[in-house]
Amino acid sequence: MYWLDGAIKRDPVRRWNLPDRIFFGRGACHILAGSYLKQGIGPHFYAEHIVPALGFSGSHIYVTDGRISFDFHGYALRERLLAHHWRGWRKRYPTWSGSVERVAFDLLDTKSLNARKMLGPDQYGGSALARAQAYLARIDHSNAYARTAHRAY
Repeated sequence: MYWLDGAIKRDPVRRWNLPDRIFFGRGACHILAGSYLKQGIGPHFYAEHIVPALGFSGSHIYVTDGRISFDFHGYALRERLLAHHWRGWRKRYPTWSGSVERVAFDLLDTKSLNARKMLGPDQYGGSALARAQAYLARIDHSNAYARTAHRAY
């Protein structure tokens, strides 16, 4: 896992200038997930939120159809994404724990996001929504999904 220096995360210019995978993997995952859902890429997808236990960092939002997931890494079996997340955080913090909750708020609404201590799409150093759309456009979603689904059998 990539660990982002807190000074970078607090600096809007440095944060914006991160490579896409780091930008969407360490602080703007909700924008990528919200853009994915808004575009209707995976018709049966919904968002889930990994919520760390009190006192821990490690929040993450991704989309899933219950079996296949998508986040900044691309497509993966949902259980593999969760295992990777847990393993990474427990390697750094052995007592790390959290829960998975279905997202019941608008991932692209600034007011809803700010209430949950997340930045809205208009609160980054540029257009985070346009950046997410461009990131998603570079992926052949149908083939990537099919390859991931095929690995499940």
